[in-house]
Amino acid sequence: MSYLLSVNWAHLSELLFVPACILAAALSIGIALNRLLNQKIERHLKVDQFNLDIKSIFFRALRGIPINFCLMTGLYWIVNTSQLPESLMRMFSYFLFTVIVFTLTRVLERTLSGIVAMKLSGTGNASQSTLLDTIFKTVIYASGILIVLQEYGISVAPILTAMGVGGMAVALGLQETLANIFSGLQLILSKQMRVNDYIKLSTGDEGRVTDINWRFTTITPASDGSVVVIPNKTIAGSITTNFSMPRDDIVITVPIGVSYDSDLDQVERVTVEVATNVMERIDGYKPVLDDNGVDQNPLKPTVRFHTFGDSSIDFNAFLHSTQFKAQYLLKHEFIKEITKRYRQEGIEIPYPIRTVIKSEEE
Repeated sequence: MSYLLSVNWAHLSELLFVPACILAAALSIGIALNRLLNQKIERHLKVDQFNLDIKSIFFRALRGIPINFCLMTGLYWIVNTSQLPESLMRMFSYFLFTVIVFTLTRVLERTLSGIVAMKLSGTGNASQSTLLDTIFKTVIYASGILIVLQEYGISVAPILTAMGVGGMAVALGLQETLANIFSGLQLILSKQMRVNDYIKLSTGDEGRVTDINWRFTTITPASDGSVVVIPNKTIAGSITTNFSMPRDDIVITVPIGVSYDSDLDQVERVTVEVATNVMERIDGYKPVLDDNGVDQNPLKPTVRFHTFGDSSIDFNAFLHSTQFKAQYLLKHEFIKEITKRYRQEGIEIPYPIRTVIKSEEE
């Protein structure tokens, strides 16, 4: 009896020796490849840890995958070289196929999640990336499950039909909600409107964007502390002016008129001086002077004459504000200071004059 046991153990050890060696070799190769991958990722992050591209995102998505693939390759080799019953072989084949499909699914999900996070890194709202991740994960993993079921010989046609009918019913019942959701998705991915941007809609709504979610966009008007909640569908169908793009500053336009006797060069110089002083005091503006003493700051105030009016030469003074709440105070102080300075310089802001001619019959 002991002799038979020793023979069986010897035979069993001979059968397990080769598979064990294959698994050990596969695991070693997988660990080595995974270590090389991690070293490459760490070198890339040391060079540029803030600007990730699609290539680096894909490599990060492959973390841990070489070990899985090498183990699956070793198991596949063992199964095909071993004398196993057909039913057991089929079970191992299904298992390996399932692991491979879900490994690829995992890589795809990590890559898309990284791309979404990269694209939405400047929106200022983490919930957008989270919800997009949820949508992508649901679609990707559902597709992986359907592929596995199809491999198992289970017909997925009834499942797809049920999903299609159910999707149509949901779409009809939630038509308004879905319209807002897809409009919000368009706003988020296009990045034409971001959180903290100052916008004005053709509907008349104006203010700072404080939140963009999947149904509504919230803006805060500058005039008060109230909150305006606008459906995304309304914003998508409106003409939108974004005052924060391409630069994050708000242009303040102040229309002014001076008499025809005024020296326009003096008017321009005095107006720019007053605007610069007010912007320095309220908004923290810093002039950038060149060798000739000319301000090269792109946010410098400017004056543009545009109309010979009935009683005045009209022009616009353009000021810039980098602070959302400072624009109205800046305009308020500028009007006060420019009125005082014009009086000191002898520059006249004429009253509107209208001459009425009466006929002799009257």
